[in-house]
Amino acid sequence: MAVSWMSAKRYQQVARTAFFALYTIIVTGSLVRLTGSGLGCSDWPNCNNEKFVDVSSGHAAIEQVNRLFTGFVALSVVVAVSGALVMRPRIARLVRNALLLVVGVLAQVILGAYVVLTGLNPWSNMAHFLVSVLLVSSAFVLLKRVETLIHGPKSTSHHDVWLRRLIFVAMSLAVLLGTVVTGAGPHSGSELATRLDISVRFATQIHSLAVWLTVLLSVVYAIRVRRSSSRWIEEGPAVMRLIGLLLVQGFIGYVQYFAGVPAQLVAVHVGLSVAVFLAAFSVFLPTSTLAVLD
Repeated sequence: MAVSWMSAKRYQQVARTAFFALYTIIVTGSLVRLTGSGLGCSDWPNCNNEKFVDVSSGHAAIEQVNRLFTGFVALSVVVAVSGALVMRPRIARLVRNALLLVVGVLAQVILGAYVVLTGLNPWSNMAHFLVSVLLVSSAFVLLKRVETLIHGPKSTSHHDVWLRRLIFVAMSLAVLLGTVVTGAGPHSGSELATRLDISVRFATQIHSLAVWLTVLLSVVYAIRVRRSSSRWIEEGPAVMRLIGLLLVQGFIGYVQYFAGVPAQLVAVHVGLSVAVFLAAFSVFLPTSTLAVLD
């Protein structure tokens, strides 16, 4: 009998690479905007109407590096699909999960082109980021499914399902409203880009309310979990990680707001926003979703 060279542990490394690549492209994409390099390459797929690759200016070089890194991201998800296909036995849920990454990356390429060709329209920029969050969440699920395949499923918790759902909804709302703050804020990616016709102060206040609601719900959930020693062992680390990240992210958010929204802090805030979302996603994620074997 032939033995597949793609073991579950080897595939775990493949899935991890795809996950970190998709996470990193979110951060590098934000740096393009924060450095004002959004139109460093004013055309697509060429950098401009004269050159396919252009690093003649700082802005062009930054945008060009981000585009080239997108190629690595695409390669990582193609390898993830290929690895899932050659595993023996082939596991359908892993294959479908990996294929979803390819579809998402293709959607991002189209959206990225639309962002450039519309002169960094804030609505397209917001969609670009939100699809990135969905993509990295899908990669997160793929990685967790492989871990389940290796270590076996964890016990299913049927407690406080409604509260876990509320935490996830509140966190999703906070991320969505965060993109509105970005769309109205000063870091547009280019001096030529338009901004949302909404007060940055008002957008920030609404975004903060969603974050505080997530904190409140998470604390309530932690208190309920703490009442049971067995639940605390299983669920405590995830909810405390979420609360810790929320507090750090909130602190950075307030500091950047009162400091005049410096680009460096915004970059940290964007990077952490994905980590906080994934922490909330981890609290919400049903164990049955991670099952890979019928």
